[in-house]
Amino acid sequence: MPRTDGKEILIGLTVKKDEDFPTWYSQVLLRTEMMDYYDISGCYIIRPWAYNIWKEIQKFFGSSIEELGVEDCYFPMFVPEKNLNKEKDHVEGFSPEVAWVTRAGQSDLAEPIAVRPTSETVMYPYYSTWIRSHRDLPLRLNQWCNVVRWEFKHPQPFLRTREFLWQEGHTAFATKEESDVEVRQILDLYRRVYEELLAVPVVPGRKSEKEKFAGGLYTTTVEGFIPTTGRAIQGATSHCLGQNFSKMFDIVIENEARERVNVWQNSWGLTTRTIGVAVMVHGDDKGLVLPPRVASVQAVVIPVGITAKTTEADRKVLFNKAEEMVSVLKKAGIRAKADLRENYTPGYKYNHWELRGVPLRLEVGPKDIAKNETRCVRRDNGSVEQLSLAALAEQVADLLVTVHNDMFARAKAERDSRLIRLETWDKFVETLNSKCLVLAPWCEEVACEEDVKDRSARVAQGDEPVDDKAPSMGAKTLCIPFEQPAGGVKAGTKCFACSRKAVSYTLWGRSY
Repeated sequence: MPRTDGKEILIGLTVKKDEDFPTWYSQVLLRTEMMDYYDISGCYIIRPWAYNIWKEIQKFFGSSIEELGVEDCYFPMFVPEKNLNKEKDHVEGFSPEVAWVTRAGQSDLAEPIAVRPTSETVMYPYYSTWIRSHRDLPLRLNQWCNVVRWEFKHPQPFLRTREFLWQEGHTAFATKEESDVEVRQILDLYRRVYEELLAVPVVPGRKSEKEKFAGGLYTTTVEGFIPTTGRAIQGATSHCLGQNFSKMFDIVIENEARERVNVWQNSWGLTTRTIGVAVMVHGDDKGLVLPPRVASVQAVVIPVGITAKTTEADRKVLFNKAEEMVSVLKKAGIRAKADLRENYTPGYKYNHWELRGVPLRLEVGPKDIAKNETRCVRRDNGSVEQLSLAALAEQVADLLVTVHNDMFARAKAERDSRLIRLETWDKFVETLNSKCLVLAPWCEEVACEEDVKDRSARVAQGDEPVDDKAPSMGAKTLCIPFEQPAGGVKAGTKCFACSRKAVSYTLWGRSY
């Protein structure tokens, strides 16, 4: 890719997405300056180009939960060992991943302190002192923070990291009915983050007993799909904790009938995994393809048509027009930037911003100015059209909506083409091997799910040990979709994997 000083700089990708997906993913993240590797394995630096996506998610989700009455707060990241151990199922679910602080300077601590893997056991001892009566409810708190989950062998940037950013909501209600309503409200906001911000289709549903949150009553989820690998990925979860934690931490109220009862609790979380999912779903062999609503730059303006014969005055007119276009777009709320670097050719700039996934490229040259137009190139599909400078902001705004809708439609069509309905086991593994998901009637029994995972697992190579937290080689339940096939499970239908009675159609797949 040429520079005006005659030197060559490689800024593009050297592998194709379909041929070497892990290398492609790493190159995209590094060469677009989304992240960098850190000296500690499993920890990564999130650079501004990626962090802005997280900021846009924070804006949308933060304002949405504020409208629901949720308030932001912050709790310490350290957990006393006695608190972490209070809820047996919960601590067993997280214990392999907990990082411990055991020394301060040269002295051993009297008691080891855990670094939060999640904050139920950090927050709930204080909920028990703040909540005394039904008048203290609902209590609805959220915090934006980092968490640490340490024990695994196969980290992947944004998808599986030892430290990650998230929001975690923790709420308490007087009744299960109120709790149930919020679980679904929050899950729908997570769906909207993926579909309305990231243009990624997801399947909302309920997790199986085996896959639900440790210590919770039930878990709901939005499940995404990465077509290149044929793997599903959990997008976000909203849990009803029931009264289990309130019993452990003695969170009790006196209700209107003057009875002492435990509160009902929820917890829910969304992480920076969202960034990795968007990259994997939309990126192509040229690099990132950013969904417009989270792009740091939605439109880049590039002056063109400058030659050796261009006078300084003409160059200034061209640059001024580019800056004027940016000003018009910014006033309309569009995130725009002019690339006025004089030591790079227009071709180099095209590649630079194409790699970074900017949704729209606006080229403006002397002929365009004469016609009061700009040449617009879409990143998602490469289509070209001339836009009038007289109505630039309106046309660009409309185009950004179109780009988002088209990106979502393409991703959904691809996902839907890989979602196969089966009634029996016969072609189950074959369908998984063809990088598809399976919707099948299931008995919802834990033993059956474990059997399906074992039977569908691919044979491991050599004697390599299995990491339970690595991308799953066997199939597992992704969710029991809320939207079931028309008519649901018909009378007499058997589980696709055993002889028991089928209870629901369940989504299965290999998963990250």
